[in-house]
Amino acid sequence: MPGLAWLLNGLYVLLLTVVSPVLLYRSITQGKYRDGWREKLLGELPRLPKTAGAPHRPRLWFHAVSVGEVLQLQRLVAEILTREPAAEVVISTTTSTGLAVAREKFPAHTVCYFPLDFSWAVRRAIACIAPDAILLVELELWPNFILAAREAGIPLGLVNGRIGERSFHGYRRIAPLMKRLLACFDLLAMQNWTFASRLERLGAAEDRLAVTGSIKFDHVETSRSTPRTTELRTAFQLADGEPVFIAGSTQAPEEQYALDTWLALREEFPRLRLILVPRHKERFEEVARMVLQHGLPLLRRTATLQIGNGVEAPSSPDLAGSPPVLLLDTLGELSACWGLADV
Repeated sequence: MPGLAWLLNGLYVLLLTVVSPVLLYRSITQGKYRDGWREKLLGELPRLPKTAGAPHRPRLWFHAVSVGEVLQLQRLVAEILTREPAAEVVISTTTSTGLAVAREKFPAHTVCYFPLDFSWAVRRAIACIAPDAILLVELELWPNFILAAREAGIPLGLVNGRIGERSFHGYRRIAPLMKRLLACFDLLAMQNWTFASRLERLGAAEDRLAVTGSIKFDHVETSRSTPRTTELRTAFQLADGEPVFIAGSTQAPEEQYALDTWLALREEFPRLRLILVPRHKERFEEVARMVLQHGLPLLRRTATLQIGNGVEAPSSPDLAGSPPVLLLDTLGELSACWGLADV
C-alpha cells in the first residue's frame, strides 16, 4: 500500500495545486470552502475513544457526500438504532451544506467533515473515530481511505450503491485498481441488478453483492394527502385541478430548459404550474433571478410573491396573467414535494 498511497498523494497534491486558485476565488466571492480544513487536510476529526471496562457500544461511521445522501440516511439510521439502540453513530459529509443538514437531522450524533484522500489524513481520521464499521452511501471510492480501513481491519460496506453507465466506462479504465478496492468491501448493497452487474464486471465478488432497492426512491412521499405535501400545496397556493410540473434536484442549465418547456406547454395547458427545486442551496438566488428576468412572477417557499423585482414585465400577451413560477428554496422538502407532481 505505501507505494500506491504516495503515488495517490502526489496526484492529489498536483490536483489541489491546479484548482487552488478557483477554490480561493470562490472562498472570497461566495464564502465557500472556508471551514473544515484541519479535518479535511489533516484528518483531525473528533476523538472518540473507547472507554475501558464500559459495555461495548458498536460505533458506526456513515459517510454521505452532501445533502441528498444525508437525507437518505435518516431512514437507514433510524432502522439500525431500532435494532441496535446502543449503537453510536458518526456521520461525515464533504460539503458545508451537507454538514449543516446533518447537524440538523442528527443532533444527538457526532457529525463532521470527511477527510481528503491523503494517506496521513485518512489514517488519522480512522484513528480518531475508531469505528467498528464504516458504511459509504452510493459510491464513494476513495482509494487511500478504503485501503486504510481494510488495513485497520474495519468492516466496510456500501449502501444504496449506484454506478451509472458513464461512470462504469470510466472505472473500466482503471480496472485493476477497482478490483483491489472492491475486494476491500464486506458488503456492496446496490439499488438494482444493473448497478450490481456493473460492479461485478469491475471485479466485485458475487457473494458480497446484494440488491436492496433505493433508499431515496422506494420511500418517496408520493401521496397527495401527506401532511407535508398538503402544507406545500397551501404554501404554493395550488388550486384543485391545476396540473403540476416539477423539475427537481436540478443543476444549471436544467432550470432554463424546464422554464422553456413549461412556457411552451402552457399554450395547450394554460393551468399548468411549474415548481423548480435546485439541487444546491447556493443556486436558489440565481434561479430566482433567472425567473424574474423572464418577466415572470415568482412565489418562493420562503418568501412572498415577487413580481418584477426591478425587472419590467414584457408586453407580450402570452405572459399576461401568468401564474407564478414556484421555487422550493428549502432543503429536505423535495420528497414531500413529489406528491404534488403530475409531470
